[in-house]
Amino acid sequence: MHQGEFSRATFGHGLPRRQVLAAGLAWAGASWASTATLEAPEPIRAALKQSGLPPQALGWVVLPLTTTRSPGLPMAALSWQARQAFTPASLSKLVTSYAALDRLGPAFTWRTAVLWRGTLRDGVLEGDLLLRGSGDPVLVHERLWRLLRQVRQRGVREIRGHILLDRQVFAPVSIQAADFDQAPGRPYNVQPDGLLLNYNALTLRLRPDTALGRASVVVEPTLAGLEVPSAVPLSEAASPCDNLRPALQIQHEPSRAERLGVAGALPRGCTEEVALSVAYADPGRYAARLVEAMWREVGGTLSGQVRDAEAAFDVSRYQPLVEHVSPPLSQVVQDMNKSSNNVMAEQVFLTLAAQAQPGARGVTLAQARTVVTDWVRTRLGPPEQDGPWTLDNGSGLSRQARCTPLWLARLLHDAFHSPVMPELMASLPIAGVDGTLRQSRARPGQAHLKTGTLRDASGVAGYVLDTQGHHHVLVAMASHPQAFAARRVFDALIDWTIQAPKN
Repeated sequence: MHQGEFSRATFGHGLPRRQVLAAGLAWAGASWASTATLEAPEPIRAALKQSGLPPQALGWVVLPLTTTRSPGLPMAALSWQARQAFTPASLSKLVTSYAALDRLGPAFTWRTAVLWRGTLRDGVLEGDLLLRGSGDPVLVHERLWRLLRQVRQRGVREIRGHILLDRQVFAPVSIQAADFDQAPGRPYNVQPDGLLLNYNALTLRLRPDTALGRASVVVEPTLAGLEVPSAVPLSEAASPCDNLRPALQIQHEPSRAERLGVAGALPRGCTEEVALSVAYADPGRYAARLVEAMWREVGGTLSGQVRDAEAAFDVSRYQPLVEHVSPPLSQVVQDMNKSSNNVMAEQVFLTLAAQAQPGARGVTLAQARTVVTDWVRTRLGPPEQDGPWTLDNGSGLSRQARCTPLWLARLLHDAFHSPVMPELMASLPIAGVDGTLRQSRARPGQAHLKTGTLRDASGVAGYVLDTQGHHHVLVAMASHPQAFAARRVFDALIDWTIQAPKN
């Protein structure tokens, strides 16, 4: 699809049409944004003033949607710096989601197979068990437990060989967890894995006991050989319970991945159980430790080790035993977007490349970029038609990715008229209701929007339903050291779109 001609604007919310569309008329110029004077409805100008951000730090576009597809894009109802390139952050997940739903289909599933070789008699396997990954983004520990329980129910009690892990559907990533922001312990920095288990993360549950002056510590899931303190002290500190990082520091280093420490104390004011999540410091060993612990938990015994399969192993020597089928892609995308889960998005992104080459092994990030870029050009036309555009990865955890509000609006406009529109829209957080928009101060329930946040970038993009039952695409982005302050502007844009009367 190419840009084509703009149709007549459908509303102006009390402003002269020449003012509301001033930015839209200037889209043809590449350098106008830094010198143009912002003309926008009063509530938006007021929100921008309260934010303290300069107008040049933001860009937005509102497009009315019709029930029928038409060539090109409709006339913008409101726009500002719509051709200016911004860092999309997690708005990149919209590209991953739409591409996956369109290419793979909402019912697509990942299959994790368990196979065996050797002899199996009276519950004893004289040989090896193989766990073969397919890139499943949501093989959490509860699902792994059920899969291993099925292995036990199929008659395997004792393994007198090894449990082998095949994660080779994806190539090992060269990116380290600390590369992005020097915070390798944060779960959002977990890297993709062909056999990703439980997001390679741990959850510490702290249960306070004021009488004893301490909080017990329980870690989920259990990892074989992992040492965890049994308790932490309580303190009189007034730290808020929803942000415990100043009061408690998780000590977990790759050189001592078998030990997880907790420094500091839990504020005594935290009377309910609290949870802290951390990425495992040695991701290459996480799956092995988890599988070993869980196999013993379901009553299995193991004489050998849990380790990675050899690179050149011959799968034809193995016999199938059981298989785990993931939830459908439509549900995975919803879980991914509501919580803005980065590693899930990278798993889906790489899966697009794997499925483009059935039977492929060692799929790379570069291959996934090629597949998705080709899809973008086929589906939407050259992305450069709307301004600078760079695709880096599937999650948006990047400072190299760039796109314009207008291009994202084009993507969302196209998706609205596609067969997968219901699944895509349902996957987005609802303003004031759930997911990453739960705390939005915009009118609740009227907007389905993906959010994006980095230290110096912020944005929302998705669909808004106005008071007359008409949908609109809304994209708003900010790049600035204080980009988080743009949230009040985004809320004002949402409310303006909801309430804007028709001409």
